Amino acid sequence: MGKFNKYIDKYKKLPVQARASFWFLICSFLQKGISNLATPIFTRLMTTAEYGNYNSFNSWLTIVTIFVSLHLYSGVYTSGLVKFSEERNVFSSSLQGLSLFLTVTWTVIYFLFRSFWNKLFDLTTVQMLCMLVMIWATAAFNFWAAEQRVEYKYRSLVIVTLIVSICKPLVGVIFVSLANDKFTARVFGLALVELIGYTGLFIYQAVKGKKLYSKKYWIYALKFNIPLIPHYLSLTILNSSDRIMIKRMLGASEAGIYGLAYSISLIMTMFNTALTNTISPWMYQKIKKKELDQISSVAYFSLMAIAFINLMLILVAPEVIVIFGPKSYHEAIWIIPPVAISVYFMFMYDYFARFELYFEQTKLMMVASVIGATVNVVLNYIFLPKYGYIAAGYSTLICYIVYVFFHYTFMKKICREKLNNYHVYDERILILISSVFIILGLSMTLFYNKSFIIRYSLLMVFGLAVLIKRKKLMELIKKVYNLRKEGKKNG
Repeated sequence: MGKFNKYIDKYKKLPVQARASFWFLICSFLQKGISNLATPIFTRLMTTAEYGNYNSFNSWLTIVTIFVSLHLYSGVYTSGLVKFSEERNVFSSSLQGLSLFLTVTWTVIYFLFRSFWNKLFDLTTVQMLCMLVMIWATAAFNFWAAEQRVEYKYRSLVIVTLIVSICKPLVGVIFVSLANDKFTARVFGLALVELIGYTGLFIYQAVKGKKLYSKKYWIYALKFNIPLIPHYLSLTILNSSDRIMIKRMLGASEAGIYGLAYSISLIMTMFNTALTNTISPWMYQKIKKKELDQISSVAYFSLMAIAFINLMLILVAPEVIVIFGPKSYHEAIWIIPPVAISVYFMFMYDYFARFELYFEQTKLMMVASVIGATVNVVLNYIFLPKYGYIAAGYSTLICYIVYVFFHYTFMKKICREKLNNYHVYDERILILISSVFIILGLSMTLFYNKSFIIRYSLLMVFGLAVLIKRKKLMELIKKVYNLRKEGKKNG
């Protein structure tokens, strides 16, 4: 007990920024973790076709969100909270107002051409209205959550996140269990929880700011975010088009199997987020001070850590699928390796994109996103009819490799023009780490249908290696953790 109290005292002595960073990370894990824990329940309550329709709905949701919300709660809002700090409440309420106006406008447009939109998305009117409600409610939450992060008010954010994250699967299970149309029940349950859970946050910011319309802030936000739509759209297509195309070209059942494997693989993006949030502020400071020689060693260690974590998932993929879904989802094991490797490249590109963001080269980011999305659609169109939905996993991997290549090329261009042609990374090391991971990850599929002894023997070898090198690893982990404090201190 004494040891526990000692840790509590240490925690209390931490600066508010450090405590807030910890709890914001916990919020991220809560949102994704609770949702993933509920997945095995829904895969057993819903058929593969119903689960496929639900995954297709989520894919359309991410695409429609870009046009309806314009992602106003992303970069422009966080930037505005700092830029207009003296009128923060007015800025927040006016952007909440703009978000509501956009949602109402698109809802009117939907009703005017309802049959067209329903046919385009292959959804019913109830499902489409649920989508619009979710877009507005999620935006309301994201505005409020961003403000909490800027002001380091983590307690309220944790409470709201925890309550809503628990209610979503609970209400979903009740609705799906009782309904005949389980797909609509699942979507309606989510929309209802978000509407009830997040409307109060909209009212709170609206009352605090007392202004839902501000010509100055509406124009500022629209000018900032509308040019970013191609970038947001391309990224979304890169992440979502495969599930939509599988449903249209192969069927809802195939989309359900692929969607489960994709969702399981993306669990590991939580580690991506944790490391990125830690390293990003530090990287910006190093670029600003031109202390670029310190970046590469941190990058190599982080890449190896992410590769190792994803390799663990690939090794146990058959058993994970058994936990997350019944026998009808068994073929999902073949999707996990390529998508899990893609998660590594999702993390890798961030080390190059930071240079583009720091020097405000957003057009270069857009080019990389558009190319990646285009390659994804073309590859899926060619190979889905020939090789089935498993091809989509490899299309995703190829696209993210292409995506990383272009971001790396653009980073080198920026280094030539802005940083005296400094070589931040050794290409040979990046290629070596990536190649070894790809070969190991894909080779694991050779043992999926055979005895699990080989896979678990490898798992034990990896575990033993970690145990032997634990002291060195802890030193490296502490070093990476300290980067956040260094970044904040210098920021």
